[in-house]
Amino acid sequence: METRKRSLLKAVIWNAMGLAMMSLVGLIATGSAAVGGAMALINTAIGFTLYILYERVWSNIRWGRHV
Repeated sequence: METRKRSLLKAVIWNAMGLAMMSLVGLIATGSAAVGGAMALINTAIGFTLYILYERVWSNIRWGRHV
């Protein structure tokens, strides 16, 4: 089983990369750094929360593991 600290660090790194990409996509799509940045922040907050929940649920599922 993965520790909460490891899950959190993985989520932070993954979402930092996603934030950078989404900011760029938002800027290109809207032509506005402010709107693109806002879109990226909202997307990152939602994605971060869902990723943590997803990882924690799967860490408690034994199916498919070799013990």
